[in-house]
Amino acid sequence: MFADFIKRLTQPDPEMLPDGDARLALTALLVRIARSDNDYSPQEKDRIDQITARRYGLGPGATSALRQEAENLEAEAPDTVRFTRAIKDAIPYEERRAVVQALWQVVLADGARADEEDALVRMVTNFLGISDRDSALARQAVDTSA
Repeated sequence: MFADFIKRLTQPDPEMLPDGDARLALTALLVRIARSDNDYSPQEKDRIDQITARRYGLGPGATSALRQEAENLEAEAPDTVRFTRAIKDAIPYEERRAVVQALWQVVLADGARADEEDALVRMVTNFLGISDRDSALARQAVDTSA
């Protein structure tokens, strides 16, 4: 089902993603972060739904459908590099900083920071071209708002 989407992500020079595809790639990245510690909790699912509802102005049904589609894509996708490349190519730096903040929101949603989640966020932040300083500021913003 996602073969064409994944093929476009794996091209040597991927084209900029349309909004719907960028939305799906970002949500799949959030799912990947949440699943990275092998504990995909209801709190993390709720946080992903909150992030996508707020970011894209979606209602509950559309939010849930997007997450379910992203869960399926994440399960079929070969690696995280393709997600981050697609997101980096699709959105400007300031919005990518917001993506990193969303990643931290998902990591911290269940009240525990697993080593696997931290490692994946560090890797993704690097692939998105976000500085360590901006990532730390994003995490601190999430820590203080929780």
